[in-house]
Amino acid sequence: MSQGSPGDHVPLEHTSGPSAPPNPFVHELHLSRLQRIKFCLLGALLAPIRVLLAFIVLFLLWPFAWLQVAGLSEEQLQEPLTGWRKTVCHNGVLGLSRLLFFLLGFLRIRVRGQQASRLQAPVLVAAPHSTFFDPIVLLPCDLPKVVSRAENLSVPVIGAILVSRHDPASRRKVVEEVRRRATSGGKWPQVLFFPEGTCSNKKALLKFKPGAFIAGVPVQPVLIRYPNSLDTTSWAWRGPGVLKVLWLTASQPCSIVDVEFLPVYHPSPEESRDPTLYANNVQRVMAQALGIPATECEFIGSLPVTVVGRLKVALEPQLWELGKVLRKAGLSPGYVDTGAEPGRSRMINQDEFARQLQLSDPQTVAGAFSYFQKDANGLVDFRDVALALAALDGGTGLEELIRLAFELFAEEQVEGPSRLLCREGFSTILHLLLGSPRPATETLHAELCQAGPHQGLSLGQFQDFTLRDPIHGKLLSTYLRPSQTPNASSAASPTALANGTVHSPKQKGD
Repeated sequence: MSQGSPGDHVPLEHTSGPSAPPNPFVHELHLSRLQRIKFCLLGALLAPIRVLLAFIVLFLLWPFAWLQVAGLSEEQLQEPLTGWRKTVCHNGVLGLSRLLFFLLGFLRIRVRGQQASRLQAPVLVAAPHSTFFDPIVLLPCDLPKVVSRAENLSVPVIGAILVSRHDPASRRKVVEEVRRRATSGGKWPQVLFFPEGTCSNKKALLKFKPGAFIAGVPVQPVLIRYPNSLDTTSWAWRGPGVLKVLWLTASQPCSIVDVEFLPVYHPSPEESRDPTLYANNVQRVMAQALGIPATECEFIGSLPVTVVGRLKVALEPQLWELGKVLRKAGLSPGYVDTGAEPGRSRMINQDEFARQLQLSDPQTVAGAFSYFQKDANGLVDFRDVALALAALDGGTGLEELIRLAFELFAEEQVEGPSRLLCREGFSTILHLLLGSPRPATETLHAELCQAGPHQGLSLGQFQDFTLRDPIHGKLLSTYLRPSQTPNASSAASPTALANGTVHSPKQKGD
């Protein structure tokens, strides 16, 4: 592969310089030789006993999950538990849960600040969310009802409000249920959110989802810290897996958790009307208290993204992974004759894809083909392939690449300019090159077109946005031509370009 192509990128955790905030989705655990020996011994002796006993306690929680719904009608389930059910379930779960975490090595839970009553703050927001051990925060919070994804249905969390990430109807139903409970005047227990929505490495706060703030009621921020000499608890997108995190943490002689209640945050009238503004400002307050950056990083689909300028971009675009696959197969993108026709789509199947790229290994072909968006028949647009190969060819200059992208996806116009880049083409280009989510790019295209008389971008407008804009031009250089970008390994990294975007309150949502 040519020198300086995207396939030669190293992960962002190694490219962020001192001026860049850390990549919050990456956790690396470095052990000394002495620590390795200690973990081998304790992992063989202590961890199996702890994990076995913890699973026994987890099994004992199931009867309480059954007890809270057994024999109740649908109408009764719409009201909070009362009487003996509430007493037995609450005390039983609280005691067994504390025992569960104690057995896993969490011998101390240190609490700072004072929890507000349900009337003062119907909603609790906890951060940073870094591990599957974070439900330990429920114990000093007196077991509030936690909002959790539907995939956690198998975990016996008493009174959890489950939401499906893939079902809009489920999300709307949860929003209404949370609003109903938050505005009940203290009738319901407090509701706890992890507003980041996914786990990070504790080094920065992810963008807060607006769900906890839609009701417009006061919230109490709750900080979670694990002040241990070695961070074995973090469970990030890239790092140790579930079993390793569980085993290493259970091998620690003692793990400590700090839970801090911050003062109740009362929203302004503007924040009550704008959940995104409310979420961003609470995120900023919590980040300042933690002493870490507040970022625009979030998970969209299966990839972590951040905001740079007016763009949402993947922290590690799939184009980089495609480059690694092709490089491993010994393919040089510059020597592939794509023959894609400008402005015309040509749909190809996997066999045609292999012949065009001269790939013979079935596993490599399937892996490379999977990086491109398919239609209902499992075919990909060969223009996508041609643009990706041009981007991976380090010999193609950035200006030439942007011109090629325009030529491939611009559409002929009956009136006005001869060719314009319409919404779908614009979205495809940015998704391929930067990993930008398509809904965000479609919205951005509409905003850019508002300044002109046409529903598309001319070549000059597209070049202004991608090359001449100082932020976007540096971003493209960093992603696609790192060897041609001065200091690309530090201040020009995507996390550095996004640095500072939310250190002050945002006036409106994205």
